[in-house]
Amino acid sequence: MIAALCGLMAACGGNDNRKSGGEGSETARSAAAVAETETYGLDDLLAEADKLIGKKVTVRGYVTHTCTHSGKRCFIVGESQKTSMRVEAKGNIGGFNRELIGSQLAITGTMHENRLSQEYLAQMEKEINEKNVKEPESGEACAAELANIEEMRAWMKENGKDYYALYYMDGEDYEVVEE
Repeated sequence: MIAALCGLMAACGGNDNRKSGGEGSETARSAAAVAETETYGLDDLLAEADKLIGKKVTVRGYVTHTCTHSGKRCFIVGESQKTSMRVEAKGNIGGFNRELIGSQLAITGTMHENRLSQEYLAQMEKEINEKNVKEPESGEACAAELANIEEMRAWMKENGKDYYALYYMDGEDYEVVEE
């Protein structure tokens, strides 16, 4: 949930690009990419993500959001629906179209980490509190964002880290998993 919140804070701008090329060639290319890498469910992947930074893997997850304007990123959830991850459209992926929402995908790509420092979280908290003063009607949203920041800090303390790790993938290929 926290990863999705922070990921959604990034703008979804750009041109309306979609996955291009012939359907048959994409499917064959995607299937080959999936077969060449280790495949994880999203929940399992995130449990090991710190060991997979910079490595090519395949992850299975359900699409919950695609960026409306550009399609350059999507968000997937695992079976538990408690965790989510952002996937950037790179490589052979021209974009993620809205019709993919609700579909299970097998996405192959490279794992990355974005670390949120204590200083960054303090700045976020300050901005949220300022927004709450200026726009009292946004109180519920602000309270949820502040609660997420507290969850991040609790995770940092529990794990002995001076940062909160957000994991994401630069997706190179994908295929829709038929159930």
